[in-house]
Amino acid sequence: MPRTCSFPSSRREEMLEALKALSTFFVENSLRTRRNLRGDIERRSLAINEEFVHIFKQVKEELESINEDVQAMSSCCEDMSTRLKAAKEQTQDLIVKTTKLQAENQRLEMKAQVADAFIAKFQLTPDEMNLLRGTKDEPITEDFFKALGRVKQIHDDVKILLRTNQQRAGLEIMEQMALLQETSYERLYRWTQNECRTLTQESCDVSPVLAQAMEALQDRPVLYKYTLDEFGTARRSAVVRGFIDALTRGGLGGTPRPIEMHSHDPLRYVGDMLAWLHQATASEKEHLEAMLKLVTIQGVEENIQEVVGHITEGVCRPLKVRIEQVIVAEPGAVLLYKISNLLKFYHHTISGIVGNSAATLLTTIEEMHLLSKKIFFNSLSLHASKLMDKVELPPPDLGPSSALNQTLNLLREVLASHDSSVVPLDARQADFVQVLSCVLDPLLQMCTMSASNLGTADMATFMVNSLYMMKTTLALFEFTDKRLEMLQFQIEAHLDTLINEQASYVLTRAGLSHIYNSVQQHKPEQGPLSNLPGMDSVSLKVAMAQFDRYLSAPDSLLMSQLNFLLSATVKEQIIKQSTELVCRAYSELYAAVMDPSNEYKDAETILHRSPHQVQALLS
Repeated sequence: MPRTCSFPSSRREEMLEALKALSTFFVENSLRTRRNLRGDIERRSLAINEEFVHIFKQVKEELESINEDVQAMSSCCEDMSTRLKAAKEQTQDLIVKTTKLQAENQRLEMKAQVADAFIAKFQLTPDEMNLLRGTKDEPITEDFFKALGRVKQIHDDVKILLRTNQQRAGLEIMEQMALLQETSYERLYRWTQNECRTLTQESCDVSPVLAQAMEALQDRPVLYKYTLDEFGTARRSAVVRGFIDALTRGGLGGTPRPIEMHSHDPLRYVGDMLAWLHQATASEKEHLEAMLKLVTIQGVEENIQEVVGHITEGVCRPLKVRIEQVIVAEPGAVLLYKISNLLKFYHHTISGIVGNSAATLLTTIEEMHLLSKKIFFNSLSLHASKLMDKVELPPPDLGPSSALNQTLNLLREVLASHDSSVVPLDARQADFVQVLSCVLDPLLQMCTMSASNLGTADMATFMVNSLYMMKTTLALFEFTDKRLEMLQFQIEAHLDTLINEQASYVLTRAGLSHIYNSVQQHKPEQGPLSNLPGMDSVSLKVAMAQFDRYLSAPDSLLMSQLNFLLSATVKEQIIKQSTELVCRAYSELYAAVMDPSNEYKDAETILHRSPHQVQALLS
């Protein structure tokens, strides 16, 4: 059997590696190559060693070159270290100085920051200075007020410095800001003054900048007051011109028409003028409120009222002249009264808008009101005096006279205009009392004088008709309760007269007048009633027959005057109450006849109707 070689595993791997290396150059397996294999391997090993030596020689040369470089670098470093040591010794003083300078620089930078902050807080920028000083023609803008506010803020803040050790700087800055403030306020006042002078058109547009200017000027009361005066003067001329234009030229394009075109209609003429003034007064107050809306000092409302009073003062003269012309022309009592109420209304309305500060305008309107009221009452008094100068006789129908009807128509128109007026209630009531006194008292006196020559029944009928007309006229209006009550008392007094006259008339026509008077006047000491003349049974029976005819037709015995009464209710009242008097008279007669002491025989045959039966027939 062939022998096999066994190798450890490590030797096997080395063997395999050797065989692989051998395979690279041992390509032919022959006897000759096997014999030369050892020599080939040795030659190859020698070649490899020679190559290895050559390569290491190059490495040695490179390492020697590096060593030379390192030696050079070491020398250089030692040289630099020596030089640095020398330089450090030489620059030690410079480093100390540099450190000191750096510390000083930090202190200076801190001071610079403090200075910048100080300047920023207590000084203005050049732009702000230019805004405040500006030129005369340069307009005021929003930035101006910001700069002015900055000046005021600095002026307030600098007071802090006065409580420190920087009092000198604080005083200097305060003085500088004070001078700058005065310059700024002077410039602002001039600009505001010029702005106010341009507000001379009827329509006034107050700019927001002007409102800001007034807010700033409130810190200078004198300049603030002068500016308001300038505004008032400019607006006064504008309002006067606008009023004259409204009177003579009207609106743009002729609409509305000139107020003077309506001078033929006194009420509208006066009303249009007052309405224009009312609107103008309200507008001027609105303009002032817009201009002073940012002002916060006390007394702004008083300032507004005072300036409005000054503005409206200019129209007082032309207004007064024209209203006086209307009033003095005496357009009639009714128109005068309407004009008086109109003036009173606008006085109340305008005073509600501007208070009582517009004294001149309100005084003018009040004077015109009093003048119109005076001439109105003079007109009523003149009318009343004419009534008394020529007293008319009552008409045949005993109705109201023509003078009474005319006066009542006048009173009705006056009271109607009084009820429709917009004057406050208390003022209207006071006027009402005076009007009624001025008209009714002479009217009642005239009626009394007119009826003085009439008979009792005629006079009572005429007075009842006249008083009834007065009462029905007053009943339509307010504040007449007391007068109506007084008239009712007078009517009732005259009604009593008519009732008594009607009862007497019935008793006379029915034949009971003499008998009733005898019964009333009879006294016991005169003896029996039947013994008196005309009171015997026969006479009573004749009278009762005549009375029976009255009972069958009561309406046949009515006074003619009752048919002249204007009120059917009054007529019915007279008939009813007079019938009650007749029944009462019959009851007294019946009681007397039935009284045995009066010695009437068969009294039931004389008076065959009881009082209840008579009352039933007449009711």
